[in-house]
Amino acid sequence: MKIMVTGGAGFIGSNVVDGYIQAGHQVVVVDNLSSGKKENLNTEDGFYEMDIRSDEIDRLMETERPDILNHHAAQMSVPASVEDPLLDADINIKGFLNLLEKSVKHKVKKCIFISSGGAIYGEASQYPTSEDYPPIPLSPYAVSKFVSEYYLNYYRHQYGLAYTVLRYANIYGPRQIPHGEAGVVAIFMTNLLNNSRSNLYHFPEDDEGMIRDYCYVKDVVKANLKALKGGDCEFFNIGTGKGTKTGGLYGVIYDAVKEIRPELSEDLLRLSKHPARPGDITRSCLVVKKARDLLGWDAETGLKEGIGLTLQWYIEQNK
Repeated sequence: MKIMVTGGAGFIGSNVVDGYIQAGHQVVVVDNLSSGKKENLNTEDGFYEMDIRSDEIDRLMETERPDILNHHAAQMSVPASVEDPLLDADINIKGFLNLLEKSVKHKVKKCIFISSGGAIYGEASQYPTSEDYPPIPLSPYAVSKFVSEYYLNYYRHQYGLAYTVLRYANIYGPRQIPHGEAGVVAIFMTNLLNNSRSNLYHFPEDDEGMIRDYCYVKDVVKANLKALKGGDCEFFNIGTGKGTKTGGLYGVIYDAVKEIRPELSEDLLRLSKHPARPGDITRSCLVVKKARDLLGWDAETGLKEGIGLTLQWYIEQNK
């Protein structure tokens, strides 16, 4: 089938594109390269440098006629959404609505929408958090993701557009860029490889940092493959079900780098600690039983293994 992947030059999107192409699908990538990179593109995909808010989306869908829309493109920074909620809504809500309108017009069969299990539940009283818990988003970014889920339900009811929502935990792996809070693994790894100290953001009650559910990107690719034919009109948490404090994550990355660079200074174990940023939540960890039961998906890569694989990729890129 033909799949249009928005944000397909980005970290997660490009990995998903590779997975689709390896599975024998035809892929069209739409990306404005605001954070994506041309070097992430697969040589077998069709690439259009285009903003999801553009009127050109109409002509593109008319020309390409995709069967599936896989929507990864987004303004993905929580602090940036707090700074500029209007821009966040313009990209994440109006941009998505533009895609949905054109999908209906040009008879797209299904939308796979990437939401955020790491943000939309807010400070959940249920921990780890399942899909049964009512989201209470605490940042404009989280609000935009949750609102988009409601729009999907409307387009299904009004026009019969099928959908599957994947609520990602914190994803890491090859091609992640060391910028913004979403790229903490890449930030820590890059700093250690450059013998630079890293920052740790935390709330007063715990100076070891916030708890997050870290899921390896290759496992996420498998979820996107499962969603092509399964999980219609459902939403799924995509994570590991295991919470890790930021300080603990840093320790795993430090140990991995130390194995290949024994001269790494122990002084770098001392993180520069700072107060939590606007929009941060204390903890996030996802129950993934629904994805296991209905999609036949589960995370297979442990944190230590995933960090090792990611480090190998970073070293190869910097030879």
